[in-house]
Amino acid sequence: MSTLYLVSTPIGNLGDLSPRAAETLRSVDRILAEDTRRSRLLAERAGSPAPLVSLHAHNERERTEAVLDWLAAGETLAMVSDAGTPLVSDPGARLVGAVVAAGHTVVPIPGPSAVLAALVGSGFPTGRFTFLGFPDRKGKERGRLLARVAEAEEPVILFEAPNRLVELLEALAEACGPDRRVAVARELTKVHEEFVRGTLRQAAAYYSEHPPRGEVTLVLGPIEGESATAEGREREARALAIELLAEGRRPSQVARELAGRLDLARNEAYRIVHELGPEGDQTP
Repeated sequence: MSTLYLVSTPIGNLGDLSPRAAETLRSVDRILAEDTRRSRLLAERAGSPAPLVSLHAHNERERTEAVLDWLAAGETLAMVSDAGTPLVSDPGARLVGAVVAAGHTVVPIPGPSAVLAALVGSGFPTGRFTFLGFPDRKGKERGRLLARVAEAEEPVILFEAPNRLVELLEALAEACGPDRRVAVARELTKVHEEFVRGTLRQAAAYYSEHPPRGEVTLVLGPIEGESATAEGREREARALAIELLAEGRRPSQVARELAGRLDLARNEAYRIVHELGPEGDQTP
C-alpha cells in the first residue's frame, strides 16, 4: 500500500529534526513542500535525494490529482510545511482527505510544534487547551473569536504576525479585560527565543515599545472563576458587544440586546457599547 508521510520539521532549531523524520525523508520518492527552496536545505541536511514538489495554498487543488496518481503508481511521499507539524495553520488538509478517501495509508511523523512548545512554556494549566490559529483580521468572525476567547475556561492558543501583535493584544484586552493573563512566545527554539508573561495590558505596552520580530504564538490564560462577579459580568457583556458590533449592528441595537440578554441596566449596557465604539447612534 502506498504511503503519505506527514513529517514534522524544526520550528527554528535544526537540531530538533528527529532521526525518524530524517530517515523518512531519505526513503521517500518525493517530498511535498510548502516552500521548496526552504525545505531543500532541510532535505539536504537529512541526506535525502528525493525531488521536492511545491504544495501550497494556491496549488493544493490541482496538486492533489498528481499526488493521487503518484501514490496509485506505488510511490511513497512525504509532506512537510515550512516549520512544525504539517496542516496546522498550513495547507494540506484537502490533499490528506483525498488520500485517505482513495484508500492510501497516511502516517504522521510527530515532532516540533509551536502550539505545544508555547503551551508548556506558558505557565498555564495544560490538561485542556483550545487552538484557534490565526484570527480573522476584521468582521464578524473576528468578533466571534474574541468572544469565544473571553469566556474560555482553558488556555487558548493563537498565532499572529508580528506587525499585528499589538493590535490583537489590544483587541483581546477589550474583549477579555486588560488584566487577563497572557504568555507571548516569540522565536521559539531559535537563538532569540523570548517569553513575555503578564497581563494583556502589560504585554500590549511592552510590544508597543519593543516592536516584535519573527514568529509569534500567544497563550491566553483561562478565565479565573469570576463569571459571577461584577467584573465577570462586564467581561461577558463586552465580549458579546464586540461580537454583535462586528455583525454590523447599530450601537443602540447592541445596547438593547445586551440589556435584554444579560439582564443589565440599560444605562450600563449603553456605557459598555459606547466605550467600545465606533461612534454612532447611542440613543435609546
